[in-house]
Amino acid sequence: QVQLVESGGGLVQSGGSLSLSCVASGSISSIQTMAWYRQAPGSTRELVATITSGGNINVANSVKDRFTISRNSAKNMIYLQMNNLKPADTAVYYCNADGKFIINVEGAYKSFEVWGQGTLVTVSS
Repeated sequence: QVQLVESGGGLVQSGGSLSLSCVASGSISSIQTMAWYRQAPGSTRELVATITSGGNINVANSVKDRFTISRNSAKNMIYLQMNNLKPADTAVYYCNADGKFIINVEGAYKSFEVWGQGTLVTVSS
């Protein structure tokens, strides 16, 4: 199985910065896409940014000029650098990943998609 753990959330004033990290662990064969989503109180979960194993990046228009996603494939980690934060960015931020994990010693694998537990980002005005 595969697990994701996020870190780096917290309380910041409007205009400030935070950096989130997410690490994947387990019997990972490969990870294709890793992503950040967020869910504000009373709202549905929305995509923030994605990055593929090939380095292709997609960032939501609402954060495109302020947030940067990056990846360290060797460490199975992604990061989200968030600058010029606004109160509207307040949400629980979730890491997501999909790929293949190893199921036996012969190297057979299955596909997976997993979510982290989320990390809370609160931006005060």
